[in-house]
Amino acid sequence: MTSTKLYTAIYVVLFVLATLQVLIEQFEGFTYWTAFAIIMVVSTAKAIVVAGYYQHLRSEPRSVSYVMLGGLLAALALTVAASYSIM
Repeated sequence: MTSTKLYTAIYVVLFVLATLQVLIEQFEGFTYWTAFAIIMVVSTAKAIVVAGYYQHLRSEPRSVSYVMLGGLLAALALTVAASYSIM
């Protein structure tokens, strides 16, 4: 069983990454595409942490992890496609 300290640390990491996303969005010095790229990298890191720990993929067979990776890549592709409609 995973300890409360580990889940607390994961929560803090996710909180810091979410705060970083907001700060990047509010910062005037980045162009749209630079901010978009940074936010996508941070979002991917958050998704990996959530999938690995809260969805318990670290203890699942690799085939389940590959199915989840396919879903993540599909969501990323849809996000990138939607970004073009915003412009």
